[in-house]
Amino acid sequence: MRRSRLSAYVASLLLAVGAALTGTGAAQASETAAIGGYVALGDSYSSGLGAGSYLASSGDCARSTKAYPYLWAAANSPSSFDFTACAGARTSDVTASQLGPLSPATALVSISIGGNDAGFSDIMTTCVLQSDSACVSRINTAKAYVDSTLPGRLDTVYSAIRTKAPSAHVVVLGYPRFYKLGVSGCLGLSETKRRALNGAADYIDAATEKRALDHGFTFADVRPTFTGHEICSGSSWMHAVNWLNIPESYHPTAAGQSGGYLPVLDSAA
Repeated sequence: MRRSRLSAYVASLLLAVGAALTGTGAAQASETAAIGGYVALGDSYSSGLGAGSYLASSGDCARSTKAYPYLWAAANSPSSFDFTACAGARTSDVTASQLGPLSPATALVSISIGGNDAGFSDIMTTCVLQSDSACVSRINTAKAYVDSTLPGRLDTVYSAIRTKAPSAHVVVLGYPRFYKLGVSGCLGLSETKRRALNGAADYIDAATEKRALDHGFTFADVRPTFTGHEICSGSSWMHAVNWLNIPESYHPTAAGQSGGYLPVLDSAA
């Protein structure tokens, strides 16, 4: 009986050691992946428009040293870092001009895309300058586009990424909601417009998540980290209408990049 118990103890100890070694190996594999090449693709939410500290070399693409890709690379020291995200980019811009750095050696890819395809700028202009009904109508038009056309365009981008970087872990980041609802005394858009804009963000996030998962990519939802930091929250990580710098309107601030986007990429990467 004692020998049997001793044998069982030794066996369980060996299993524990094996499990520990396996865990160590997994951690080492993760660390190896983390130090491979990192390529940051996408639109203004990835380039960092609204965060300031723009790289002079990036021109109108407005790539910021306070954008989440730049912050992640600085903290994790990948073997290479290529930052090709560009303000105003659509899916066709990604495939035409952003995929050059991708290769079989790429370990991590991040991307946010689709908002400009759906007419983000025009939606915001309509909702700021026109009536509630015009705002809601323009958002409904965008939703119809998201249903009919955007999935195919996302498929094209995602397939191109996988072809050029077959071993990369691809993280697709979504968009935050813009407004905290039900807040009295918050100047600007009506509650109807705020609710419609939040619904539009949810709508494109749902469509993007489905396409990302169908391609085997990771969808990184930033809505939870931005909760409590929407416009009208009193601690906003989003620019409202900025009449002195219109392009930065409705984009994350530096705090939104570091507090809203970066932790989500950290968790997903």
